[in-house]
Amino acid sequence: MAVKGNAADNRTRSSVSIFIIISMCCFFYILGAWQKSGFGKGDSIAIEITKQTDCTILPNLSFETHHSRSDIGDDIGAEVRTFDPCHERYRDYTPCQDQNRAMLFPRENMNYRERHCPPEEEKLYCLIPAPEGYVAPFPWPKSRDFVPYANVPYKSLTVEKAVQNWVQYEGNVFRFPGGGTQFPQGADTYIDQLASVIPIANGTVRTALDTGCGVASWGAYLLKRNVLAMSFAPRDSHEAQVQFALERGVPAIIGVLGTIKLPYPSRSFDMAHCSRCLIPWGANDGMYMMEVDRVLRPGGYWVLSGPPINWKNNYKAWQRTEEDLEEEQKKIEEIAELLCWEKVSEKSEIAIWRKRINADSCAVRQDEPRVRTCESSYANDVWYKKMEACIVPFPEVDNPEEVAGGELKTFPDRLNDVPPRIASGSVPGFSVESYQEDNRLWKKHVKAYKRLNKYIDTGRYRNIMDMNAGLGSFSAAIESPKLWVMNVVPTIADKSTLGVIYERGLIGIYHDWCEAFSTYPRTYDLIHANAVFSLYNKECKMDDILLEMDRILRPEGAVIFRDQVDILMKVKRMVTGMRWNTKMVDHEDGPLLQEKVLVAVKQYWAGGHTNETVEV
Repeated sequence: MAVKGNAADNRTRSSVSIFIIISMCCFFYILGAWQKSGFGKGDSIAIEITKQTDCTILPNLSFETHHSRSDIGDDIGAEVRTFDPCHERYRDYTPCQDQNRAMLFPRENMNYRERHCPPEEEKLYCLIPAPEGYVAPFPWPKSRDFVPYANVPYKSLTVEKAVQNWVQYEGNVFRFPGGGTQFPQGADTYIDQLASVIPIANGTVRTALDTGCGVASWGAYLLKRNVLAMSFAPRDSHEAQVQFALERGVPAIIGVLGTIKLPYPSRSFDMAHCSRCLIPWGANDGMYMMEVDRVLRPGGYWVLSGPPINWKNNYKAWQRTEEDLEEEQKKIEEIAELLCWEKVSEKSEIAIWRKRINADSCAVRQDEPRVRTCESSYANDVWYKKMEACIVPFPEVDNPEEVAGGELKTFPDRLNDVPPRIASGSVPGFSVESYQEDNRLWKKHVKAYKRLNKYIDTGRYRNIMDMNAGLGSFSAAIESPKLWVMNVVPTIADKSTLGVIYERGLIGIYHDWCEAFSTYPRTYDLIHANAVFSLYNKECKMDDILLEMDRILRPEGAVIFRDQVDILMKVKRMVTGMRWNTKMVDHEDGPLLQEKVLVAVKQYWAGGHTNETVEV
């Protein structure tokens, strides 16, 4: 018996049929040209016909009625929603680190500086404006040293940190001389001191963690030594320090060592660093040092410069008592011993410890009654999970010389080498073969992206985000000194792959895209969103995710969406109301595949250019 459908269903079936016929005609037209010219001789003819028929780019065929309902977003036939600009006071709005909301939480252990996201009724459904006069950042490496004043119009650090050479205001730009609280003579000189002890030059150290980073000059100057630092600092009285870092083109997030674990897997970083970061390392039974130990690779280095190191010569300048500083250093030394870190250097105000390579090289810890071993799930289950004063055990080894968790090649060889977590089968569902296939696939995808956007690897896009990074193969395929990628592994992903990403010598973070990211507005030049909306299909609203993407994307920044065509049509419709320009293209393997690519560019607009704003 025939089933009578409604008019929309009939139009959908009709439009899908037309699309398939046109796609097949396009396909067979090219195939025919190739066949008629003889085997292997028709490639140039086929390419020319492809250009003439524009088969790669979707034809001017309305998709609005091609596909039926999806769980994400509003009905495809609904009227396009237009999002108005937020009030200009929200130009630097950070939803999960809002200053007013922070004051409602306890100050103990920096809880109030941690992530506290707004409830549903307090979310903003408007577009965050850029400050009036906003301009494109300087290209790297000039951006390391200069930031347009209009982009981050805050002068407080130029006064507060004037003698420490953090930042200076000169005309219509900020200049960053490369100084810091512990390195007023410049980050280069300071890093040279570290490199005399730590193997920075040969690629052994590739990933670093900077706790309490200021404007991230340490990370900025490590980049020319091929070291990629993940820098973090809280949003506090030091106005816009992380915003300055990202405007300079340096990886950074808003963050703090407080009550919850850092959003990184165990054994991520080759080096961790604190330069007068004001973290009470000896407090809470050594919990913060134990958290550093969790994310530090076996054989990795921890650098502590400033108080209390060399307190005998500095206690007066630091305006603290000898007894207080002596006790602080004593606690740090005791905890380092419990962690089985070896102190390899203490010179001037810099102390460097090295984590042992395995448990066998730390026999003294086996019978230590003060050592509490963490539960097995503690090492990598981190999202909003409480930090504890416990020690994550080393992975087992077969001999005393073996590096626990696997030894890494030096960078750049480790970028495409098989990561130890893959080789050992530690990531369920991934084998050496599937890892290598993933690399090949993303090299092909990136090649297609570069045909769509010729500026991808020219330096036009410095700060890049991959919202669903998988094994990090997109990042590996575009790796270049001209850019860096924040590889995000969603907390709801089936498999936890962030450890693999770090083993490749890349950086990233865990995050749930139903919430705002820990960054300022306008901090990324290019966003890659592979299957993000398929993943979050039933988790949260599409407009929440898209508005967050708009918040963190610079004016005239670009987005590459890769997803199923029905989902991308909903995305395309919604971002039209967000002042984005879009273009849909076929999968590089042909128009018959349901997976498509949507390329979007955020239009330039800034505060003061419109009278229509949303008062919240």
